[in-house]
Amino acid sequence: MQIQSIQCFAGRNIHSHKPVIKITLDIGELYKSPTKDLGNFNGRLLALFPGLEKHYCSLGYEGGFVERLKEGTYIGHVTEHLIIELQNVLGYEVNYGKTRVIEEPSLYDIVFEYKNEKCAVECARSAVNIVSMLVHNEEIDIEGIIKNLRAIAVDTDMGPSTKAIYEEAQKRGIPVVRIGDGSILRLGYGKYSRTIQASLTDLPSCINVDIAGNKQLTKRLLTESKIPVPDGDTAYSFEGALQIAREIGFPVVIKPVDSNQGKGVTLNVKNEQEIEAAYNEARKYSRVVIVEKYVKGKDYRVLVIGNRVAAVSERRPPSILGDGVHTVEKLIEIENSSNLRGDDHEKPLTKIKLDAAALKVLRDQGIDKDYIPPLGERIYLRYNGNLSTGGTARECTGEIHPYNADIAVRAAKIIGLDIAGIDVTTEDISVPICVNDGAVIEINAAPGLRMHLFPSEGKAKNVAGDILDMMFPEASPHSIPIVSVTGTNGKTTTTRLNRHTLSCLGKKVGMTSTGGVYIGDECVLKGDNTGPASAAMVLSSREVEAAVLETARGGIVRKGLGYDLADVGVITNIAEDHLGIDGMNTLEELAFAKSLVIEAVKSDGYSVLNADDKFVRYFMERAKSEIILFSKKSDNPIVREHMQKGKKALYVDEDTIFIFNGKSSIALMNLNEIPITFGGIVECNIENSLAAAYALYGLNLSVEAIRKGLATFRPDMESNPGRFNIMDMGGFKVMLDYSHNPAGYSEVMKFLEKIDTKRLVGIIGMPGDRNDSSIYKAGKICSKYFSKIYIKEDNDLRGREPGEVAGILYDAVISSGTKKENVEIIYSEVRALEKALLDAEPGDFIVMFYEDFERAVEVVERIGKQFAKNTVTAGPEILNVG
Repeated sequence: MQIQSIQCFAGRNIHSHKPVIKITLDIGELYKSPTKDLGNFNGRLLALFPGLEKHYCSLGYEGGFVERLKEGTYIGHVTEHLIIELQNVLGYEVNYGKTRVIEEPSLYDIVFEYKNEKCAVECARSAVNIVSMLVHNEEIDIEGIIKNLRAIAVDTDMGPSTKAIYEEAQKRGIPVVRIGDGSILRLGYGKYSRTIQASLTDLPSCINVDIAGNKQLTKRLLTESKIPVPDGDTAYSFEGALQIAREIGFPVVIKPVDSNQGKGVTLNVKNEQEIEAAYNEARKYSRVVIVEKYVKGKDYRVLVIGNRVAAVSERRPPSILGDGVHTVEKLIEIENSSNLRGDDHEKPLTKIKLDAAALKVLRDQGIDKDYIPPLGERIYLRYNGNLSTGGTARECTGEIHPYNADIAVRAAKIIGLDIAGIDVTTEDISVPICVNDGAVIEINAAPGLRMHLFPSEGKAKNVAGDILDMMFPEASPHSIPIVSVTGTNGKTTTTRLNRHTLSCLGKKVGMTSTGGVYIGDECVLKGDNTGPASAAMVLSSREVEAAVLETARGGIVRKGLGYDLADVGVITNIAEDHLGIDGMNTLEELAFAKSLVIEAVKSDGYSVLNADDKFVRYFMERAKSEIILFSKKSDNPIVREHMQKGKKALYVDEDTIFIFNGKSSIALMNLNEIPITFGGIVECNIENSLAAAYALYGLNLSVEAIRKGLATFRPDMESNPGRFNIMDMGGFKVMLDYSHNPAGYSEVMKFLEKIDTKRLVGIIGMPGDRNDSSIYKAGKICSKYFSKIYIKEDNDLRGREPGEVAGILYDAVISSGTKKENVEIIYSEVRALEKALLDAEPGDFIVMFYEDFERAVEVVERIGKQFAKNTVTAGPEILNVG
């Protein structure tokens, strides 16, 4: 058995709207052996993983998987369920999985849900190894495997604070993405996006955070504002620490000037003999230490969020209760075995450490680790109640005195923090700290939320909700308008047209397209950028006020979507293209993949569909939001049926576009007013205009704004580069277009049929990753229209041999009746274009289906200048038709 590939889908994808991983697994010769024929395989598997007995499987009821095992299922299927079960054992609630043969007899795709990507990948690897060892009747160290997986989970899981905010954001429908493997989250999209690391938001400056991290500087600022803090000073040497302690009087606290989680802190230092050890412990974490008066009382954490106290916890030092039988050391071991305690922050409580600090506390009580406390005697292991050292917490928000709450809020403001953990020591938080000699001990810039989320005593506080309330106040937006456009042809033009119209309204639009990623007018990344990474780039920019995302098949199939939900999803059409790639072998499979765009639309959003496309009814069944149909025909029966139900539609009647708003039809504009339709003769751009118009209408743009956008979007190299761009060379014309499949070629030919020209010349080619049939069809189409044909090849052959694509095209045009003397094969795209331009006759109309648009434009402009030197014509001139 061998894993051949692993793909992770973090967002919505064609397999599931939840995050999933797909592994491709070769089970080798095991395809011959169902589980019932593998000796005691089933028994050993269930003995090791009894949780598998609850798996439903395809039978739809608990125990279904066990029945399948007994009947005899295959190893790929078993591996899927074991991956899921390993994640369940680790505490992840996942249940979705799917296994299918992708290549007979032994190659499987296994798709499974996950919560922790890195841990899930390791679960997959472990499952494959376990199954293999079971098959070969080898001994398996299950405890060792689970221990290793738990360690990975601890290292890579979100901490409790981060996880709580992440899950709360999901509940509220706020887009949330974990950045990397740490505790940084991005919340929201575009101009409304925010970033938070654990409980530290993007609002405080580095200076504010640094001040909070410097305990002495914090004390100075608080003292200036008359907030009570312990008396003390900083020491750079042992002698200095000793002198400060003598001056302020024992007992004292010695701690690093800039540590956290209680690291290096020694409380209740009672005499000069204890100072040296405490000083050395603090110096492990900082060159400078603080010596301050030990304030007696209870340890409280006051959580300030915004301008109010959100929660208060009394932090209690870690302790164990004597049973008259076990030693202190054994009682700690027993307590640490609780499911509530973990090694770090992964569980509500942290394991108690029997370290030097704990041994000192035991000595102060006159005992050691071997002491056997009587039944009911409580033994403390720390003076402080930090959860990170094993402490517990009691929820007591309702007890805080208004004076103390005001002190906490003021302290956070002084340091400049929107979220702060204010550590207060006082005998009773319900009494003003000025009355009972309490003090503010520290201020934390990224306070842990665990004690408030999982108190040992009292009700949990939804402080994650409080944080999101502050970051995204009620009724405030957290996302920008998002339009996602997919389909076979017309995606780029439709996307650009949407962007252009929104820009006309003064919005800074982020766009992904085959031409690049744009933020406003700036291209920040050139090339074909239509996948999820490009979408994420746009949506993470705080400059962006609206996003229009061209969403191509490749990204959808390989990585899923780069956003959660769009406001409008558009499918332009489905035609033969990219078949045979990424497992997409039929138009039906292609339609299934692209339907993800209309499934991932907000419930109050719109799915814009082409009623002239043969898959429209299929898409209507899959859409999750209100459907808007568009058609080039006023009598389209699907549109008519849709309108009769009071649903929105867009259609053309006598060269005028009409918007049906569910009640009545409104004339939008005449096709002659839309430049990219060339007076209504470019049918594909009529479709693109319709798709864009209702996408914009779905964003609540006015009819006037849509009219302006359609009327000012031109078929030139500024508005729509590489799509029906026509240049006048004086005696002849050249058109550059990116059609790269039979359907696209056909649309260009429909246009050519309607123009007046002496001779049509084609410079044709096809991407190498298209199948032979598609390439051949394109050649036959070209043969019917072009009098002269130049066959070229793309620079990127996409897996083909040199000359292979050109050979298929040549065979197609010759077999379709084109004479050999009218066909030339020139492999270089640039040289083919140069030859066509230099051989052009007066009245020619040359069409170039390019691969490299910029190089093609460069050639046309260079040769145009050569012509200009010999004639009075000042070409080339870009035609702005319409």
